[in-house]
Amino acid sequence: MDLGLVLSWHVFRRTALFTLLLASCAAERPPAEKTPHPAEAISQPATTPAPEARPAPAPTPEPEGPRHTTQAFRQNLGGISISGVSFDSRSHRLAVADQEAGPGSKWADAEAAAQAYGGIAAINAGFFTPEGKPLGLVVSGGKRSGSPNSSSLGAGFYTGGASPALSRRERGASGPELLQAGPFLVEGGKSTGGLNPKSSTARSFIASDGRSGWIIARTGACSLEELARALSGAELAGVKIRSALNLDGGRSSDLWISSAVSGGPIQERPLWNKPVRNFLVLQPGA
Repeated sequence: MDLGLVLSWHVFRRTALFTLLLASCAAERPPAEKTPHPAEAISQPATTPAPEARPAPAPTPEPEGPRHTTQAFRQNLGGISISGVSFDSRSHRLAVADQEAGPGSKWADAEAAAQAYGGIAAINAGFFTPEGKPLGLVVSGGKRSGSPNSSSLGAGFYTGGASPALSRRERGASGPELLQAGPFLVEGGKSTGGLNPKSSTARSFIASDGRSGWIIARTGACSLEELARALSGAELAGVKIRSALNLDGGRSSDLWISSAVSGGPIQERPLWNKPVRNFLVLQPGA
């Protein structure tokens, strides 16, 4: 056989084998990604960001109502003469002025108590025992005296502070200024039942419209029942009476209103009045 032909055959054979070897070592290409069918794409849940947490809206406060003018007044209701002062608790406040050493130990009357506290008006406040101790719980400037009274003379509390209120004894009360007295004369705008219809004497009371309108007042001689009936649904110096609490009365009734108050001065304390344990003093500034 021709030598050139033999060599050509061997070269061809080696080239073919080398080509096959390269083809077998070549990297396999990854399979093409499958394009999802439209129906499959729809069936898969969409990934959406979680909504931001939002705070609950603040409750809408109740309307505060009109401003009440601080004014002294004299008025007749149902044949009962009433003298007092109206004020707005957003601009004025009542402080409990208590005498630790007993009635008359610091102040002889409402005027003296008011002047000691820089007040523009004052009225006698809670009941007291023959020994001069508080007949009920009293807190004056954060200092506590007496103890809770479970009789009708301790039916309710006046609580001072940022949100003054008249409340039933059963609900309890606390605060830097607190006075227990009773009975309630008016609740929810209506007179209270079961009050004494006979004993007639001068009365002192504190009343509120349930919002920012307040009254402290002294009356002529009347029974508790007569006063409650007269105050029921009544309006005094622009304040619609919703609740009224009886204070100590009779010879303890003592009201003083400064000449700085529109309609003043007023002073109602007969010579036969006796010294008392504590007063409610009206001060400018809430």
